[in-house]
Amino acid sequence: MWLAIVLAVLFGGLTALQSRVNGQLAAAIDDPYSAAAISFGSGLLILLVVLGFWRPGRQGIGRVREGLRARRIAWWMLLGGLAGAWFVTTQGLSAGVLGVALFTVAIVAGQTVGGIFFDVVGLGPGGRRPLTVMRVLGALIALAAISWAVSAQLVHDVPLVLMLLPFVAGIGAAWQQAVNGRVKVEAGSAFTATLTNFAVGTTALVIVVLVHSAIAGWPDALPAEPWLYLGGAIGCVFIAGQAVLVRVVGVLLLALCGVAGQLAAALALDLLLPTSERPVGVATIGGTVLAVVAVVVASIRWTKHKHVAPAPADGSVSRAS
Repeated sequence: MWLAIVLAVLFGGLTALQSRVNGQLAAAIDDPYSAAAISFGSGLLILLVVLGFWRPGRQGIGRVREGLRARRIAWWMLLGGLAGAWFVTTQGLSAGVLGVALFTVAIVAGQTVGGIFFDVVGLGPGGRRPLTVMRVLGALIALAAISWAVSAQLVHDVPLVLMLLPFVAGIGAAWQQAVNGRVKVEAGSAFTATLTNFAVGTTALVIVVLVHSAIAGWPDALPAEPWLYLGGAIGCVFIAGQAVLVRVVGVLLLALCGVAGQLAAALALDLLLPTSERPVGVATIGGTVLAVVAVVVASIRWTKHKHVAPAPADGSVSRAS
């Protein structure tokens, strides 16, 4: 369990790193939609190349088809990539303006709210995970940490809509982690779940880009810096990792573990490589420390609490054993 928690924190850090990369790419080409499509599309290309050499991944695709026919999973569980597409789009729309730290706390707020709800209804592959005192306390501390961190930068007249975009994306990210975990269990392969995620997300983003470019035109040129195209590769790593870990730790604890990784990495990036003129205040740093406390509190006695079997594919709630 503790190894899973440490890995979840590391994957959270990769999420913040991807936010920086995609935000910079969007700024370089002045087109957040094309930046999101490039990020998802590059990840899909990587996965398709690996698919040619990875037999378990190909077998997993067959298992998912069988699961759909047998109704062990629902078709909408394959649409986690839509939430991922929205996530990377908000990275391009708002991360560069808000700064990675402020963008990340809004994402984490949405993930915390979504994690509580999806754990209670049993959407994740680990089934229903009833709320305990420590988990509720951890979530409340996380939300308090987020509020504290945000207060340091709201005085700079941050547009409210730019805060709402990543908040909604955070709720979507929690849903994405839950359904990707269900696909991973059915396929028996995290690779298959990740490939499905990127295929759906890329398809949606290509459609958006075609419509947007027909109205506003295509980017004039693509930047030459290679690191700006690493968003897709980074996404492949943490999406696959989260699909594995969500069954072990649950949606809420996975989100709270991501708090520590995302905020710590985001703060490091904003301090060492800032993209906006807004200084990182004491409240933002203090909120990050408090978020780490939230993860520890929510993890206490976790392994001593039982949870029920995974929810059925039709979305109905499974009963406690």
